[in-house]
Amino acid sequence: MSCLHQILFLPTFPNITKLFTKLSFILHSAMEELTSNFLFTVFAALLIFLYLKLRHRHMPLPPGPWGIPLLGNLPFLDPELHTYFTKLGERYGPILKLQLGNKVGIIVNSPWIAREVLKDHDVTFANRDVPHAGKAATYGGSDIVWTPYGPEWRMLRKVCVLKMLSNATLDSVYELRRREVRNTIAHLYRRAGSVVNVGEQGFLTVFNVVTSMLWGGSVEGEQRDGLAAEFRETVSDMTELLGKPNVSDFFPSLARFDLQGIEKKMRELAPRFDRIFEKMIDQRLKIVGEDDSRSVKKNDFLQFLLEVKEDGESKTPLTMTHLKALLMDMVIGGTDTSSNTIEFAMAEMIKNPETLKKAQEELAVVVGEDNIVEEFHIHSLPYLKAVMKETLRLHPILPLLVPHCPSETTIVANYTIPKGSRVFINVWAIQRHPNQWENPLEFNPERFLNGKFDFSGSDFRYFPFGSGRRNCAGIAMAERMVLYLLATLLHSFDWKLEDGEKMEVEEKFGIVLKMKRPLILIPTPRLSHFTLYQ
Repeated sequence: MSCLHQILFLPTFPNITKLFTKLSFILHSAMEELTSNFLFTVFAALLIFLYLKLRHRHMPLPPGPWGIPLLGNLPFLDPELHTYFTKLGERYGPILKLQLGNKVGIIVNSPWIAREVLKDHDVTFANRDVPHAGKAATYGGSDIVWTPYGPEWRMLRKVCVLKMLSNATLDSVYELRRREVRNTIAHLYRRAGSVVNVGEQGFLTVFNVVTSMLWGGSVEGEQRDGLAAEFRETVSDMTELLGKPNVSDFFPSLARFDLQGIEKKMRELAPRFDRIFEKMIDQRLKIVGEDDSRSVKKNDFLQFLLEVKEDGESKTPLTMTHLKALLMDMVIGGTDTSSNTIEFAMAEMIKNPETLKKAQEELAVVVGEDNIVEEFHIHSLPYLKAVMKETLRLHPILPLLVPHCPSETTIVANYTIPKGSRVFINVWAIQRHPNQWENPLEFNPERFLNGKFDFSGSDFRYFPFGSGRRNCAGIAMAERMVLYLLATLLHSFDWKLEDGEKMEVEEKFGIVLKMKRPLILIPTPRLSHFTLYQ
C-alpha cells in the first residue's frame, strides 16, 4: 500500500502517542518514497539527455566536398547557385554540407527531406539566418521576411495575411489594380508594332499596382518607360545583393570592414525607397491631422497600417520601423517577383506557340473579343492557371527560397544539422526532380490541369512559395496579379519576336530568379475595336 493510502485509511487510535508514532513512520516512508521517485526521475532524465547527446555526437554531418582551411568551400561557389547545388546533390546525395567560412551551409535537394525540415521540424527551422544586406535593406531586419520567429513575427504575419493581404482587403482595392492594368494596355496600344521590353512593362505595371494599393501613387505619362527602367534596376540591384555570398555573413568578425562593399551598396539603394515612404507617411499624417473627421480617409494599405499603429491593441505593437519595413517588403517582394514570373511565362509561350494558342483560345471563349478581361474571369481560366503553375515549377521565382536557420541542433535524414547553420531548400532542383516529374525539363501546363497541385506547400514536390510557418505571405496577391495581367496581355495583343530572333529561355540566379536576357517582343492589337484599349 502506498504512503498516501496509509494516511487516508488510518484507523482510530485510542492512544495519541501511538497515533503520532504511526504518523511519523508513514511520513518517513513517504519521504523515502518521494526521494526514491525523485532520484529515479533525475536519473531517467540524465540517461535520456546523455542518449540524445551521444546520438547527436554519433550522427554525422551530411556529406559534401572538401574545402580549404579557413575559407572552406567559399572560393568554389558558382554564381549560379541553384544549378551548382543541384550538381553537388547528384554527386553527394539529397542533403549535403558546405563549409562557408565559419558557417555551415546545408543544401536540401529532395522533397522528402524538405518535408522533414519544413513540416516535421517546422518550428525549429522557422528562423532566418539574416544577411547583413537584409538588415541594411529592411531597417535592421524588422520586416516579415527576416524577423525571428516569435511574438513580433506573429504580429507582422497577422497584419499582412489576415488584414492587409486578405481576400477581402484585396477585393476592396480591385479598382486600383484594374486602373493600372488598363493604363498599361493603353500604353502598349500606342506602342503597337514597335519593340517592347516585356519585363520592364510588367514591372512598372506591378510597381504601379503595389504603390497604388499602398498609398495611391503611380507613374504615368512620358516618364513611364524611363522610370520603369530606373525602378526595376534599383529593385533588381537590391535583390541581387541579397542573394550574393557575403564574407561579412560567413566571418562575423570581419563584418565591420564590409570587404565586398555589399552593405554599403545596399545602404545607398534602400534610402531611395525610404525617402518615398517618409514623404507618403508625412503627407498622410498631415491630412489626417487637418481633418479629425477623417472624411478624407484613404482606402489603401498605408492608411490601414497607420490605423493599426495608432490603435496599438496588440501586446506587441506595430512601430513606425515595422510599418516602413512592411512597405519595403511590398515594394521589393511584390514587384520583381510577379513581373519576372510574367516575363518567364510569356517567354515560354513564345517558345511553345501551341501553348500560347491554347491560352488565347480559352480567353476568347471566356472573355470574348468584344470585351476586356476582368479579375473575376481568372476563376474560369484553368489552362492559364496551369501555365502559371508550370512557369513557377520550371522557374521558381525564389529558387532556394529564403534560407532557414535551426534554433537548435537537429537530426534530419539521420544527419546532424547544427544550430545556426544556413539551410538552403533547393526548390528549383526539387521541382525538376526526374523521379517526381515526367519529362521534367519540358514546359507542359497540361500536367497541372488535374488540379492536384496548389500553392499551399502541402505537397513537397511542388511548393514555389515555400511551406510551413514561413511560407510567402503574399500568395493571394501574387496569384491575382500574375493571372490578371498575363490574361490581359494575351487577350489584348498577339506577340512575336523581332525578325531573325530566336527564343531562348535562360535564367540568371539571384535570391529572385530572372531572365538572363530581356524579353523583347512586338505587340499587335487583336481586339475588335480600338475603344477596348482606352
